[in-house]
Amino acid sequence: MKPFFRLFAAAALATGAAFGAQAAAPLLTPAELNDLRTSPTVRIVDIRSAADYSANHIPGAVSAPYAQWRGPADSPGQLPPTDKLADLVRNLGIDKNVHTVVVSTGADQTDFGAAARVYWTLKYLGLSELSILNGGAKAWADAGLPQDQAVPSVAATSFQPALNTSLIATQEHVLAQIDNPRVQLVDARPSNFFRGEVKAPTAKVPGTIRSALNLEHSKWFKPGTAIFVSAEEAKAIAAQSLPDPADETISFCNTGHWAATDWFALSEVVGQKNVTLYPASLAEWTQAPEALPMDNVPSRGQQILKSLKDLVS
Repeated sequence: MKPFFRLFAAAALATGAAFGAQAAAPLLTPAELNDLRTSPTVRIVDIRSAADYSANHIPGAVSAPYAQWRGPADSPGQLPPTDKLADLVRNLGIDKNVHTVVVSTGADQTDFGAAARVYWTLKYLGLSELSILNGGAKAWADAGLPQDQAVPSVAATSFQPALNTSLIATQEHVLAQIDNPRVQLVDARPSNFFRGEVKAPTAKVPGTIRSALNLEHSKWFKPGTAIFVSAEEAKAIAAQSLPDPADETISFCNTGHWAATDWFALSEVVGQKNVTLYPASLAEWTQAPEALPMDNVPSRGQQILKSLKDLVS
């Protein structure tokens, strides 16, 4: 990037932040990030494992493995305590005037959910200048762009979260909206999960939340790749999958990972209003003390038979 253009881009970014508008594109190509990465207003956050980061990473990137952004093992979709997340953000050198770019492995379509979930978490904390590297570290390496092993020293910020509660759906809110015809529940899991044929270890029973429709997270990618489709293609997918507009769309999955991809697609790329994420998703929903409304739940006998088959397979 030429020096003048870099200064212009940084000024535009700062101006957007001052007025509370998102100037950053939600998705960046490797070439676009390469042009931006040396700007003092850009922070690249590598959410791969510490070992992968140590082996090679984008120059200037800081390390914050995905597990740091997740909840406990029995319900990893739960948000960690806000003070813990705020400390993480501060120590990464992120503040409201910083354009944060999230980089995951790019290994497959499921991996994108990690980047989308971290992006959502940062936005929930009150940040708005956010992007994801489309295709992750794999796309960067495939493009032949620079990598190194240097660990940058970044100054901690004084960031204070201002929670954007319009982005989150709690269990209580989801339960209250199940029979609301103006609210659409969207299950981002593969169809065999939605139909109740399989379940995640964190879910107590198979099936889906009552009245949900299935919008598989994998629909948003170029076939056979981990590259997110163009905005025009995403809008076509949304129009086909969700033809009737809703006052609110709530995305969920097993633990708020695949669901983050649906949320990102609909909210950030397509530009739909009032798209929320149920972060704890079915892990929390199915572990509730009293059974909550579900569809596609196999009979008890079918579940026992399935468990027996799994034991001998």
